[in-house]
Amino acid sequence: MKLRIYSLKFGINTCYILKGKGIIMIDGGPPNAIKKFEKYTTKFRIEPDEIKLIILTHADFDHAGSAGAIKERTGAQIAIHKNDREILEEGLFNWPPGVTRWGKVSHTIFSPMMRRMPIPPQKADIILNDDDFPLYDFGIEGKVIYTPGHTAGHVSVLLDNGDFFAGCMAHNIRLFTPGPRLPIYAEDIEQIRKSWKKVIEQGAKMVFPGHGNAFQVKRILDYIK
Repeated sequence: MKLRIYSLKFGINTCYILKGKGIIMIDGGPPNAIKKFEKYTTKFRIEPDEIKLIILTHADFDHAGSAGAIKERTGAQIAIHKNDREILEEGLFNWPPGVTRWGKVSHTIFSPMMRRMPIPPQKADIILNDDDFPLYDFGIEGKVIYTPGHTAGHVSVLLDNGDFFAGCMAHNIRLFTPGPRLPIYAEDIEQIRKSWKKVIEQGAKMVFPGHGNAFQVKRILDYIK
């Protein structure tokens, strides 16, 4: 079966549903996104209970805030790296610091407002470690790869065909960057560069970021260097 990729826009965030022999979701959007999620599944003609796995690239509030509600609606398992598990399960606010001028300014401006956003504690079902996590048992030809840097527990999804779901390893949205760039927020930007080299060596070709539109990997090579 040919893989189908569905983009779910939640404000400035983009989550993805991948449909192959099975169906999985990448990221869970910001808090209070469940109604919009249901509109998307109706639009895409996907029964919610067909989604068997929700992979959280990391536990930032805007990527994991509705994962628990989506899990309750679908019955899917939530997978997250062990280094971000506590943030998810304790309902902690997490937003890495700015690493560019605009990243630092915007973080200072918006952080007080964002911190007031309630984030429910959400139980993870699959705890990922630093090893690759194959997705074949979920009907998807690809794997989860450990790609730290934005957070200590950041992971990404690399499909066998080269499609790469990068979470916050890159931004491609005008609010953040003028084109495909390394993220403007990160715990360790040099570690992100190392993570990029790792996935490129493994065949990443088309990048689907958590913020903005898809782009070919060659468009970010200069920024990785």
